[in-house]
Amino acid sequence: MSKRQVILSSILQTGKKLDVALICMVLALATFIAYGQLQRNGFIDYDDAAYVTENPQVKAGITRGSVVWAFTNSHVGNWHPLTSLSHMLDCELFGLNPLWHHMTSLLFHVLNSLLLFSVLKKTSGATWASAFVAAAFAMHPLHVESVAWVAERKDVLSGFFWMLTMAAYVRYAERPRIGRYLVVVLAFCLGLMAKPMLVTLPFVLLLLDYWPLGRLQWARQIGLKTTRRSELMIVNYKGATLQRIVFEKVPLFVLSAVSSIVTFLVQRSAAAVAGTDVISIDLRIANTFVSYVRYIGKTIWPTRLAVFYPHLQDSLPMWQAVCAALLVVAITAGTIWRARRECWLPVGWLWYLGTLVPVIGLVQVGAQAMADRYTYIPAIGLFIIIAWGLPELTARLPYKNIMLRGMGVGVVLAMMVCTWRQVGYWQNSYTLFEHALDVTSNNYEAHRGLGTVLFKQGRFEEAISHYKETLRNKPHHANTLGDLGLALLQLERYDEAVRHFHRALEGKGDTQKWYRGLGTALYRLGRPEEAIVQYRQALKLDANNEMVHKSLAIALVQVGEAEEAVEHFTEALRLKPDYLDARIHLVYALVELGGIESAVEHCQEILRFKPNQVEALNALAWIWATTDNTKLQKPIYAVELARRACELTNYENTGLLDTLAAAYAAAGRFPEAVEVAEKALRSAQSSDQEELTEVFQSRLLLYKAGRPYREPSPLDEDTSP
Repeated sequence: MSKRQVILSSILQTGKKLDVALICMVLALATFIAYGQLQRNGFIDYDDAAYVTENPQVKAGITRGSVVWAFTNSHVGNWHPLTSLSHMLDCELFGLNPLWHHMTSLLFHVLNSLLLFSVLKKTSGATWASAFVAAAFAMHPLHVESVAWVAERKDVLSGFFWMLTMAAYVRYAERPRIGRYLVVVLAFCLGLMAKPMLVTLPFVLLLLDYWPLGRLQWARQIGLKTTRRSELMIVNYKGATLQRIVFEKVPLFVLSAVSSIVTFLVQRSAAAVAGTDVISIDLRIANTFVSYVRYIGKTIWPTRLAVFYPHLQDSLPMWQAVCAALLVVAITAGTIWRARRECWLPVGWLWYLGTLVPVIGLVQVGAQAMADRYTYIPAIGLFIIIAWGLPELTARLPYKNIMLRGMGVGVVLAMMVCTWRQVGYWQNSYTLFEHALDVTSNNYEAHRGLGTVLFKQGRFEEAISHYKETLRNKPHHANTLGDLGLALLQLERYDEAVRHFHRALEGKGDTQKWYRGLGTALYRLGRPEEAIVQYRQALKLDANNEMVHKSLAIALVQVGEAEEAVEHFTEALRLKPDYLDARIHLVYALVELGGIESAVEHCQEILRFKPNQVEALNALAWIWATTDNTKLQKPIYAVELARRACELTNYENTGLLDTLAAAYAAAGRFPEAVEVAEKALRSAQSSDQEELTEVFQSRLLLYKAGRPYREPSPLDEDTSP
């Protein structure tokens, strides 16, 4: 080669490297722009709590205990320790700031896109086709769910290890060595620990051996149309037999089998796997073919995307299933028939079909018919068909290259716009579920999600309407029944709440929460004995719930079991030392048992941290004003505390007025005691509180006679759990 040729070759190589670098820069920048709205998005009330915001192990960050937990426990129906560790690292670095959790997922998505481009470019030698596949992967709206949903970190994380495994395998294929093969195995293992969907990766590596690597020995013998890169591999390594290529992947197939078994057992133990009595085999097969076709449709025309697509079950039209099955079979036959000339065609199609198998619904996990996130890896197969197929179809057209590149840029820009818009729907739970209801029908999960959002906003009537809409489609949905019970409880519709809690418990929903809710409803219906039974059942399921301990203690006080009540109040405070409501009720229980000094100490403890805590002011004033223990009588201080409590409530609380009257009487200020007591009496009479009216009348007579009131236990106005 002459010096001039060497220089020209060097210039061409430098130009190609610059093209690749520019493509990578534009790809990364465009992806960040398409997902720009993520900076405004928060966490979603749909699995984000289980994965991050309400998971104590994850929120603790990277600790020895949390790492052990990640590897030794299943989580949300899966064993994916690396995913849990990635969430823990985010919490360690950023706390619960959703911005950086989203940015971590987006960074993984960008890296996945760049790795995909690198692998395809290296193996096929087709720069612009590889760039289109990577850009479509990066920008397609179907992938928004995997990136914008913090709970789906497992998608982008496992995708990262998927790409690393492919890159390592290409390096191994260039020069097979045991060290390089071990890198492949390691990357694959890490991917399985992020999400078990990587079980299909060994099959994809077999497809890559066929094209674009061209490693099969018989590739030249059948006249396989290969790329320049794969021809180079055949010349250098003379190809390998199919038997050898399959055999070298046996360790990967074994890992896939083990991961599949572990995943199935974990999901079944978590009751995530639906039995054939729920969705029959024939319905699963029908939904499989329909979903294959629907995914293709949403890949080509990505509209009406939702976080949840209800399974149609018996309402799925069989003609749709038959037509979908015929279409899938016809495409499969066609790709095999054209495999000799268009080798990328069977690779892309079988990539799409095969990688969807774990989530296509033959083993039904969850209640969805399909999900956008399931296309994160499978859609690459369709992008390959488009990227390599269009040049073949337009081969004889004039200005083909200009036209193709213009079309490619236009399609990618359109996807960017759609992705930008789709990311906006993930801004918060309300926008997400409202959009899902707009684009789907009979979406019971979206109704339930929106109901939960409205419940947290205090819009209980609206929440109830959405819960009832969910139950219209799923009458025995235990969690919805329980949520409806909680909403009814807030509206003081206790009889209805009791009925729905009973139905929720029959369906084995979130039982600890429903037992507590049922106990509260029964208590407020004046049935404390029955409430106690429910609270005890709740504690069997979660002995470390301070709210249940407090609620049980209040009910025990009501039935005269003050000693046991003190034990539960004390346990609630051990679990949550700043639990003021439990501490003030403990004061009342101690007074009833004669533990006046301890009660005073607890009141003072509350007021040390919250000087204007009305209940503590009232309780301590009452004790100092009405106790028979002369050592604890402090009438002057009692007047001060009682007056402060009344000022904080604008002198409108009947019970606080009663305490102030008793304090004035204890201090010998009987005219003021009479005046305040008469005001308390009028308030009780105007609200038809007959029992209090009698009590206040008797005390008023004492004050008029110049005598203070002595009572060993204070009034407990608010004794509801």
